[in-house]
Amino acid sequence: MKNSGTRWGVGIALILFVVIFLPLLAVLLNAFLPGIFFGEIRFQGLGLLGEIFNRPLWRQSLMNSLWLGVGTALLGTIFGACLAMVRARWNYATGRLLDAGVWLLLIMPSFMLAQGWILFAGADGIASRSLGIEWVTHAVFQPTGLMFIMALSKFPLAYLTVLASAEWNVTQYGQAARLNGARPWTVWRTVELPLSVPSIVAGATLVFIDTVGDFGLPAALSTVYRFPTLTYSIYSAIYQSPVRFDMAGVLAFYLVIILGLAMCVLMISLRKSRFDFLNSRAKKTIKIKPRKTYLLNLITIWFLTISIGIPVGSSVCVSLMKKMGNGFASQNFTFEHYVSLFSTSLPDHTRLNFLDGMIHSLSIAAIAAVVSMIIGFIVAYVLTFTQFPMKGGLQLFSIVSLAVPGIVMGIGYIFVWNQRWLEYINLHLYGTPALLVIAVIAGAIPYAVRVQLGSFGAISSSVLNAAAVQGAGTLERMAHIVLPLTRRSLLLAVLAAFGTSVFDLALASMLQPANYVLMPLVIDQAFEFGKYGYATAATILSGSILLAIIIFIQIAGEAVFRWNDRRLQKSVAIRPADNHRRTYGGSQYETNS
Repeated sequence: MKNSGTRWGVGIALILFVVIFLPLLAVLLNAFLPGIFFGEIRFQGLGLLGEIFNRPLWRQSLMNSLWLGVGTALLGTIFGACLAMVRARWNYATGRLLDAGVWLLLIMPSFMLAQGWILFAGADGIASRSLGIEWVTHAVFQPTGLMFIMALSKFPLAYLTVLASAEWNVTQYGQAARLNGARPWTVWRTVELPLSVPSIVAGATLVFIDTVGDFGLPAALSTVYRFPTLTYSIYSAIYQSPVRFDMAGVLAFYLVIILGLAMCVLMISLRKSRFDFLNSRAKKTIKIKPRKTYLLNLITIWFLTISIGIPVGSSVCVSLMKKMGNGFASQNFTFEHYVSLFSTSLPDHTRLNFLDGMIHSLSIAAIAAVVSMIIGFIVAYVLTFTQFPMKGGLQLFSIVSLAVPGIVMGIGYIFVWNQRWLEYINLHLYGTPALLVIAVIAGAIPYAVRVQLGSFGAISSSVLNAAAVQGAGTLERMAHIVLPLTRRSLLLAVLAAFGTSVFDLALASMLQPANYVLMPLVIDQAFEFGKYGYATAATILSGSILLAIIIFIQIAGEAVFRWNDRRLQKSVAIRPADNHRRTYGGSQYETNS
């Protein structure tokens, strides 16, 4: 088992190194040796890195990213932590609605939410033209307003982190404080809040990382408001004439450094925090019904209306309007934008082909979901059941793409795979859908690994050891023992990877093959050209299709699982002596798989 674990570990580590770590390494190397990937090796020292403080655009992009990241982390953590603490303690009617809204925001691409806010708060948007609220435009399109919008879309990361830490109840500490005369506010401030600090710091770090690496919001805002960030400046450097790979490399270097420092802050804070407050007296938190339930329901509905209702509702309204400026008049409503999605008769539809974009995006996401699930399965197996000596490095490779923005991964793939010598060995993948598929797989692997690790930890290694003693190989142990026991986590891994891959605007923008239509680019280009009705109709319909596919796959998968369970039960009733008994090398072992 030790030898087989090493072989599998080395093999999967090499795959992760090529698809995840090598592109990141290429970005960092290009910052010191610009042109090294294009046949020009010229070391310019550290002078090019210092140019970010001398060039106004570079400096402003850096400051905007830091300002937006810190402010969003602060606001988003306040929103998420407060809601999580309320949700963990009290049982109220709209609690489940809040959970559903959090997951919806988590999987919804930021550029779609940003477009909804632009349609609502723009100078000619719904707020000013239809509702007469003219102050909204100035309030939203300024740094503090953008920070507030980002916090409304990123707070689910802090919410889920803090909510998970509040699962266990350790009221004995609070009761001891009360016996010593502490009031409820003092108990919360001096006992409960300090115990939640690790989860709050973790949530704030995740919000910061996701905000700084976000590409969707700057891409959507570029049509109405100038707010350059590091991610959008990297994109502009690649798609300007002449192409500035040196500029993109330097900006990507600083972006990676910022995110790396954020991860270091997270690790240091977690190491300095106390985790051993959970003991044998800890028990599951039991939610109680609050006295003023109506107040919590009103706050939840109001918060969800602002965070989801405004951007999504604005997109729905605009998709049904002939002209956005004509307001909510009955004669202004139409379905022509939805009909135009399936029409190819207009000249401008040569670049905005909804059907081709949806088919391509769904196909790429499906391939990425299956492949990332398989890779995640192997990674989780090696980390859980083998004695592979480099587990730390393997775990790092499996999560690094979660912290590295898609725009950085995209430029890294350009550096690595846009090489002339690769043509001689038939591996010149740049400009082909295959490279986009590999990049999407790299982005989906962390979700697949994280989802499966939990279920793997619940399996006793003694079962696998017994099978190995009886001659079962690694593939046989995976197929006949681990796979049946972790089938539901595999389904969730596929759905998570699939749902997060369809609308990846950053990778699609960086690695789009020529004449190859992708759904996020269809929506983004339509919005950039001012075709708001087409863009919103494509957003609503494609999102609905994706949601329907995910629900169908989940229902079908659960139905297959139930059918297989009934079949096994019948098999047990007919042949109880042969239940789950397999033969390897002339001997048998038993398992409850």
